[in-house]
Amino acid sequence: MTIFDFITRAEPAAIAIAAPDRPPMTYEALAGLIGKTVKSLNGAGLGRTDKVAIVLPNGPLMATAFLAVSACCIAAPLNPAFREDEFRYYMEDLNIKALIVDSGSVSPAVSAAAGLGIAIIDLEPHEIAGDFTLHPLIRSEAPNGGFLGTDEAALVLHTSGTTSRPKIVPLTQGNLTASANNIARTLRLIGADRCLNIMPLFHIHGLVAAVLASLSGGGSVFCTPGFNALKFFGWLEEARPTWYTAVPTMHQAILSRAERNVVVIKSHPLRLIRSSSASLPVPVFNQLEAAFGCPVIEAYAMTENAHQMTSNQLPPDKRKAGFVGCAAGPKVAIMSPAGKLLKAGKEGEVVTRGPNVTKGYENNPEANETAFAHGWFHTGDQGYMDEDGYLKITGRLKEIINRGGEKISPAEIDEALIDHPAVQQALAFAVPHDKLGEDVAAVVVLKEGVTATERELRDFVNEKLAAFKVPNRIYFLSEIPKGATGKLQRIGLAQKLGLV
Repeated sequence: MTIFDFITRAEPAAIAIAAPDRPPMTYEALAGLIGKTVKSLNGAGLGRTDKVAIVLPNGPLMATAFLAVSACCIAAPLNPAFREDEFRYYMEDLNIKALIVDSGSVSPAVSAAAGLGIAIIDLEPHEIAGDFTLHPLIRSEAPNGGFLGTDEAALVLHTSGTTSRPKIVPLTQGNLTASANNIARTLRLIGADRCLNIMPLFHIHGLVAAVLASLSGGGSVFCTPGFNALKFFGWLEEARPTWYTAVPTMHQAILSRAERNVVVIKSHPLRLIRSSSASLPVPVFNQLEAAFGCPVIEAYAMTENAHQMTSNQLPPDKRKAGFVGCAAGPKVAIMSPAGKLLKAGKEGEVVTRGPNVTKGYENNPEANETAFAHGWFHTGDQGYMDEDGYLKITGRLKEIINRGGEKISPAEIDEALIDHPAVQQALAFAVPHDKLGEDVAAVVVLKEGVTATERELRDFVNEKLAAFKVPNRIYFLSEIPKGATGKLQRIGLAQKLGLV
């Protein structure tokens, strides 16, 4: 199955894409837009194996551009907040052939692409939500044009690395549709359902859980410009959704304004609320259910699985606060370091396999050897399953920093800090945060006879990396603590430094 199959099997006149203050797009119009875009991209020399970067503001155009590009090329959505150096790195790493941006865009992505000789394609928006025309600058018919098949890569994303730069995760049409179908089944999505999307559409969460799962069920997705707690209840009133999906920090911000919006909540009741990408604190779980009068469904997900792995269930089936649910699509198990599957109650590494799981990282045999061992994908997360098959995450084997759902590679921050002329050594690590779950901190050792302030180093990193990657605190040490083997160890560093 392909994403285009979702669109062509739906009721043609039904609404597929909606957005604030503009007419919605039907499934029939969406199918026509995708067909037109495939011809345009193929006519610009871009075919099935070419990667096309998309840098657009959050909203309906980002959703439809992804759907259209991924029908015939490999879509590579990039965070619009990236700095030019970050864009240049990701574009080079992915071997991007073209970049799609708004007409007249001043994004640093444009200068990064121009410097790399990458073709820039302007997107001209129309009145209907998500409708557009592309204006390519190149004209040469693609030798491998047409629609992608089930087993062909349709989306490529970077996932945060630990000891190296981020890894490339290719996801096929089959991976994406399998995961979207899993979510639609879990949430019992139908044509009458509408998702209020507040998630960024350059992340797997928003793309699959909000957009593709909605289309899988034949429903619609209301695409906002991005999360804004002040506007959320206005959108609730305008969109009249049946559900939304978000990360815990967003839920907490929404909760903080729920009491003054009781009338809106009661006037437009939700069927469910979904939470994923980071652990949802039990008090927040309970408060959400009380405020909105609907079940909160917590799920466990990651990019390599095309998002969903486990999920709590809708009533009358079980949902357990503090647990991330049972297997919801792929097979999920707990494995010992020796590769043995463990029984209920035994703690080990969470592993998965199934049609939603990527076949492997691109051009990274070393990472593949570790991550895809014993016939399973190794998540790097630690946990156990109870007698009902519900998963409890107890920790991480990986060094990834999970800042409110943003997965950050600490090695990337290390490199940025070490580029400063005053820094001899640097090590980024996670520190606990009451709202974000984790925040970014770093320790540095300065070169002899040289000085630098915390503010100076934070500003330096901010010039190189997106703002959410900048350490909230930087600590100066004469020596960074090492493990028994002499290796710098991030995991547990906050405890060693007495920061917890």
